[in-house]
Amino acid sequence: MYTLENNKLRIGVKKIGAELCQISSVKNINEFMWDANPAIWANHAPNLFPIIGALKEDCYFFKNKKYTMTKHGFIRNNKDIVLNNKTNDSLTFRLNHSTSTLGSYPFKFEFSITYKLTDNKIDIIHTIKNCDNQTMYFSLGGHPAFKCPVYENENYEDYVLEFEDEENSARHLINMETGLISSKTKLVFNNSKNIQLRHDLFNEDALVFKDLKSRKVTLKSDTYGAILSVSFKKFPYLGIWAKPNGNYVCIEPWLGIADHEDTNQELKTKEGILTLEANKSFSASYTIEIHNNHLV
Repeated sequence: MYTLENNKLRIGVKKIGAELCQISSVKNINEFMWDANPAIWANHAPNLFPIIGALKEDCYFFKNKKYTMTKHGFIRNNKDIVLNNKTNDSLTFRLNHSTSTLGSYPFKFEFSITYKLTDNKIDIIHTIKNCDNQTMYFSLGGHPAFKCPVYENENYEDYVLEFEDEENSARHLINMETGLISSKTKLVFNNSKNIQLRHDLFNEDALVFKDLKSRKVTLKSDTYGAILSVSFKKFPYLGIWAKPNGNYVCIEPWLGIADHEDTNQELKTKEGILTLEANKSFSASYTIEIHNNHLV
């Protein structure tokens, strides 16, 4: 594990998957990341590229050729990612295309992710470079899991997710058997800002939103107030998820989305897919802020 520290926060990142696995206060015992209990969900914060969620039948088509890829792509749990640069306040990891990636993803690319620590904030910066001579198609996103409750004398139901704007939005339901987005929706917000956390909230899998106005979500305790916020300016999709028996909540900014049930499986027309011209670069970041009163 690689670590960074300032006078407020300590973060840890695993080499495998370049996965953020620790956000701790340096002045007290508070830990803000899920512990990846393997009996429930053995991950902390997978990085998602070049797809989000599931593909129909775990495959897609590009230029009349079929490619297979498992859920969320090949960055998470990837052992070939290397630490490319370390400074006093940042860690940058990189994965280049290889024979292995070209078998499931027919583009030459460079994927970089940087964790930059500033005061009480962590910026997670994704940079994609198209090293190919053709247009590249991709999605990317985050999947950070935050400990909930944070304090020992609390319950899961003592927490809400507070959105920065009042919303009128429905979740897009997931087919539990296939992992694909169905045509069914269920209203979540009605001129409201909050989602009350309950374990049974996730009995039908993740809450998937396509049309939120908010670009900031705060995990808030009834007793201790705002714990942390996730800001995601460039990410139009958002997932909220946990295992129903897990004491955590994932706040997932996405540039892309799982396949819809009625997809034609063509990569070029996949919902939310991004395009990047040959020899061009793309960057997008989201930020995790730990509120200062939990760091003293």
